[in-house]
Amino acid sequence: MLLFVRTHGHSAAAERAVAGFSRLGEHSAVWLAIGYAGALADRANAPAWRRARRTVLGVYAVNTAIKFAVRRPRPQIPGLPPLQGTTTALSFPSAHAATSFAGALAYSRTGLPAPPLYALAVGMAASRLYLGVHYPSDVLAGAVLGSALAAVAVPRPERGGDLA
Repeated sequence: MLLFVRTHGHSAAAERAVAGFSRLGEHSAVWLAIGYAGALADRANAPAWRRARRTVLGVYAVNTAIKFAVRRPRPQIPGLPPLQGTTTALSFPSAHAATSFAGALAYSRTGLPAPPLYALAVGMAASRLYLGVHYPSDVLAGAVLGSALAAVAVPRPERGGDLA
């Protein structure tokens, strides 16, 4: 799968665009920006935004700890070097995927619409395969890790009008 994604749909312009997009996810930057913007725009709900933002940061920290414990090297495909540099040579799990899926779930629980958040998360995770810096299992593990931790850390919004 990695070889297929790394060799199909590539052009110089597409590679630049995907690399630029993927940089937005470095150190969970785009997700933290969404959290800060949400707290500024929705001051009445600022505590929920802070909790969601702290969840993204926590997932990043847990992901990093796992990455250093597992120590899986990044993919090496002969003749196809990665299209973007990375902060470490370690691959498992993908922090981009972990923080993206954590952010999508956490911010959807603050009231943002889930579909665009998950579209951003899927795009961010897929960019790592396209650029050749993660194995599919790294991305899948990151998505599961981020989703699971956010599901525990950020409560579901209370539903009004419960029927008894």
